[in-house]
Amino acid sequence: MKTYGLFLIVILTSVACTKTDAPAPAAPQLSRPATIRDIMDSMVDPSGDFLFESVREIVDEKGIQQIAPQTDEDWAMVRRHAFILLEAPNLITMEGRKVAGSGEKAEFPEVELHPEEIQRLIDADRPSFIRRAKRLQDSAAAALKAIDSKDKDELFKALVSIDHACENCHLHYWYPNDKRALEAAREEGLTID
Repeated sequence: MKTYGLFLIVILTSVACTKTDAPAPAAPQLSRPATIRDIMDSMVDPSGDFLFESVREIVDEKGIQQIAPQTDEDWAMVRRHAFILLEAPNLITMEGRKVAGSGEKAEFPEVELHPEEIQRLIDADRPSFIRRAKRLQDSAAAALKAIDSKDKDELFKALVSIDHACENCHLHYWYPNDKRALEAAREEGLTID
């Protein structure tokens, strides 16, 4: 009886390890109705604004006021917004994602590129676009680490990094001809690449 059981185990193991020629099932095709502009407007900008408002210093005639999350609920809300910034780069860099809808134009064409110009820049050097998006993701990961340890000083540093990641990308794709923005970035020590 033991021999039969051992034989059965060997046969089942062999069958399980045998390579089949059946093709792997195709991944489902998900639609991409949202554009990069949509994701930025609906997810990235509101979450970034929330985070930047969550940890800051206000200096006025009353002195210095520090604002930071105080309760577990405050920290949980900050964490939710940081997660959006962590995941948004995955969405904006999806293959086939368009910058904007057909016919959309720059809101301020005197300083901004039109969406089709941005699309050409992204398509011409996709690895650089992904690298810039990864910087935002890495900065958001640092923010999450600070949030999880409830360290407002580290969160502030991560938010500076998030700001720099965003500005670096925007200066390259969105408003590369905005001399005022370029000068402000240089004054802040932001390396534009």
